[in-house]
Amino acid sequence: MFGLIPFKMNRVYKEDVFDNFLSEFFNDDFFDMSNINGSFKADIRETDNEYLVEAELPGVKKEDIELDYENNNLIISAKRDEFVEDNNNNFIRKERHYGNFLRSFYVENVDREGIQGRFKDGLLQIIMPKIERKTNRNKRINIQ
Repeated sequence: MFGLIPFKMNRVYKEDVFDNFLSEFFNDDFFDMSNINGSFKADIRETDNEYLVEAELPGVKKEDIELDYENNNLIISAKRDEFVEDNNNNFIRKERHYGNFLRSFYVENVDREGIQGRFKDGLLQIIMPKIERKTNRNKRINIQ
């Protein structure tokens, strides 16, 4: 939002400057509503024996993360405290989110007792073993 309007070397039309200003203004991250609730990004993969979850939680301490599995829902909640300095910094833009984060994922067929979690360098990894091993559900049917 505080970017400079680019200058064209050949001809500058009022419409071009106005169009650039509007497009830069409305394409600014301030209007990006995808992260308004302070969620985090996560990936879920499935193998034959388990589900693998990776969630990005930079700036979160290990003791501020809670994992729950109930009613076939994996619930990841975390808290990131804001570090406030006493000096008067006048922020022009502040993009880092602080507070509580929560995501829930529906994952069935999980051995609740075998769930393991690891947290290192801002990446939470969760291994969720399956109760039953996946069998090949595709069976070729011969046509006679």
